[in-house]
Amino acid sequence: MTDTTAPGRACLHELASQRRLPAHQPMDQMTLGWITDNRPANFDAAPSFPRPGRMLVPARSWFTTKRQADSNHGVRHNARVSLLAVLLAQEYGLEGDDVAALCAAGAVHDCRRRDDRTDPGHGQRAAAWFRRRADTVTRAMGREVPTAALRRAAQAIALHDVPYNHFTAQEKCAYQAAPHLVDVLKAADCLDRYRLPLQRWWPDLTRLRVPVPDWLPEAAFALFVRSEQAALDGATHHHALTTARQSLARGQ
Repeated sequence: MTDTTAPGRACLHELASQRRLPAHQPMDQMTLGWITDNRPANFDAAPSFPRPGRMLVPARSWFTTKRQADSNHGVRHNARVSLLAVLLAQEYGLEGDDVAALCAAGAVHDCRRRDDRTDPGHGQRAAAWFRRRADTVTRAMGREVPTAALRRAAQAIALHDVPYNHFTAQEKCAYQAAPHLVDVLKAADCLDRYRLPLQRWWPDLTRLRVPVPDWLPEAAFALFVRSEQAALDGATHHHALTTARQSLARGQ
């Protein structure tokens, strides 16, 4: 994948500053450079994952369009959230079936987005897609997941884009059926917000209901930067993501 900023075309950071972001927002080199230059000062320069984590890289065909699959809520974002959800689930001792369910949920949580804007209802659409195609997702993951855990994953997907204080009575009931999965998926999604082109949109951990270990935000930042740079340098989604993950697993 090449740099998507054409000569004379504003980068995402400039467009965001001007409140002119387009419907589809693929990463560009200037924006990634700005994000890298603004790495939080307290972040370790050489972060690493203290334990391995499963990551599912979704297929481009799972997304509404190929253009959306390659954009800022596309394949790479969903794969990173898949890994971050697994790491958080492992951190807090969730059962193996729920860890696998979160891996799947992270990989598809934004797959039914129509654009990179707010797009209300995309969580419900992704959950409906997942219920119909759970077998496809678990085959890609290489692991069987019990029906009950898949049901909890779908509930987490459906609620991931709804703020806690906006839950309807029905959504509050759904949350109570899978609170840990919802909390972890929301936290993992939040941790990949370093990809957004304004700092005020970066992770606000005070909004979360699960504590985030100190090592994870800086590792999430590095995972984003390394995978996006690899993609801009021409790597496939899968290669960009797995290379970034492996470099952090080795602490390089």
